[in-house]
Amino acid sequence: MDAIFFKTTIETVILIERIITIHYFEFASDYVFKGEKHDFWELLYVDKGEVEIMADTKGYKLEQGDIVFHKPNEFHSVWANGTVAPNIVVVSFECMSQSMKFFENKILKLSYMKKNRLAELVKEAKAAYTNNLGRIYTKLIKRESSTINENFGAEQLIKNYLEIFLIELVREDVSIMNRERLSFATKERMEDDIVHNIIEYLKENVDKNFGFNDICDTFAMGRTHLKTAFKKGTNQGVMAYFKNLKIEESKKMIREGKNNFTEISQKLGYDSLHYFSRSFKKSTNMTPSEYAVSVKAIAQI
Repeated sequence: MDAIFFKTTIETVILIERIITIHYFEFASDYVFKGEKHDFWELLYVDKGEVEIMADTKGYKLEQGDIVFHKPNEFHSVWANGTVAPNIVVVSFECMSQSMKFFENKILKLSYMKKNRLAELVKEAKAAYTNNLGRIYTKLIKRESSTINENFGAEQLIKNYLEIFLIELVREDVSIMNRERLSFATKERMEDDIVHNIIEYLKENVDKNFGFNDICDTFAMGRTHLKTAFKKGTNQGVMAYFKNLKIEESKKMIREGKNNFTEISQKLGYDSLHYFSRSFKKSTNMTPSEYAVSVKAIAQI
């Protein structure tokens, strides 16, 4: 009589579908990364020194041994404290598993064993890809290998190590490890940088015609966050500031006398001469023609 065998389906609680990047960075003490957001997960581990980060609108200070997880579409940035040159590990990956909700908004302290697991992952990345892990890149380049050798299965081991690493973190009692370290100085400095960068962007593109949503997309920021930070930094709205830049530039061009009003309106991205004239008068209480012959224009004030 033949035996009856039952095939057991393996429950997969965390499945890594794709690896995006694997980095080991040795940054200078004044390193600054202005920020980004993307539709996949990213973890950042501080191997040496300290860094400060932003995760959406919150700022945190991370020390050696800390790891932070950025969920998909979470704006994040990182910079050194200006004193200690930090080393960090960055791994980004696609994972749609529901269990990943555990890592949302988490900052953990890694044990020695977990550091070793992360080190194994980085070691296999060096074996699997030709990319220099200390350089910025957008695509992992596989090593050519026609025979079974010591690097056999390196990519699969990366996937397995990362899955095991994440599962083991979920298993641990993290009630003590999970520490929120809000740094108001970090948040303020980051927002100051954001406002400065937006202002420079607006100045460089004063000839363009774009809206508030376009600026949000360019700087990978939510509407509320951008609006609040810019208002706090300039006491103006983003679009009001942009309109004022256009008016100041148009006043300069009128004084220079190299272009007529139609050309000025076109060069500054206005939809029509009528709209330009209306905006100009609303801002200065004068039409472009009145301004051109005014003492104010002649005195360049």
